[in-house]
This record gives sequence, structure tokens and C-alpha cells, in this order.
Amino acid sequence: MSLRSPLARVLGLGAAGDGTGHWWAQRITAVAMLILGVWFAASLPGLDLTDRGAVASWVAAPMNSVLLILLIAVGAYHSQLGTRVVIEDYSRGWAKVAGLVAVQFIHVVLAGAGILAVLRIGTGG
Repeated sequence: MSLRSPLARVLGLGAAGDGTGHWWAQRITAVAMLILGVWFAASLPGLDLTDRGAVASWVAAPMNSVLLILLIAVGAYHSQLGTRVVIEDYSRGWAKVAGLVAVQFIHVVLAGAGILAVLRIGTGG
């Protein structure tokens, strides 16, 4: 005996109907983080991290700026997806709602601050 509706059985959807989308988003962002993380890790050995001017000029390069912004944005989104799952699985009631709102807000603020930092360093501001 199944508790699923006939329409849900035909469509193959779970309770919320968006579980596969979330799963795919986690996997795609994980692959993007892997690629961007390898690029970032490979870029660091050739950079003099003690020289602020060298780091600023490296960040100011258009390709590096774009890839850093992508790294920040994808990292924040990937982190938000994972944290959201933990809150959805282990919280109930008002704590769940408050946690989901807080996690979304914190990730947007931190991603915005990181992107703003890259833009300010890249433009010399």
C-alpha cells in the first residue's frame, strides 16, 4: 500500500517535488567548486602573498577577478545548499523557519561582502 497519490506516482515526484533539483544543484556546484578551487590553489604559488601591490594587481587582472567572483558566488551557494539541508532535517517549527531565513540572509551578505572586496581591490578603491 502506497501513501502517494496517483499523480505523484505517475510523475515520480517526492513530497515536495523538487528533491532532484536540489540534488543536482549540489552536484553541479561541487564540480564548479572543484574546478575553481584547483585554479585558485594553482595560482597561489606564483604569487607573493606578502606584497599587497602584487596581490592587488593579480586580483585586478580581468580573468582573475571574474574567477574569484565566481568562486565566492558558487562557494556561498553551495554552502547555503548544504546548510539548508541540515536545518531542514534537524529543526522543527519556528526554529526551522528562523534558521532557513538566517542561513539565506547570512550567505547573501557574506557573498556580497566577498564580491565587493574583489571589486574594490580590483579597481584600486
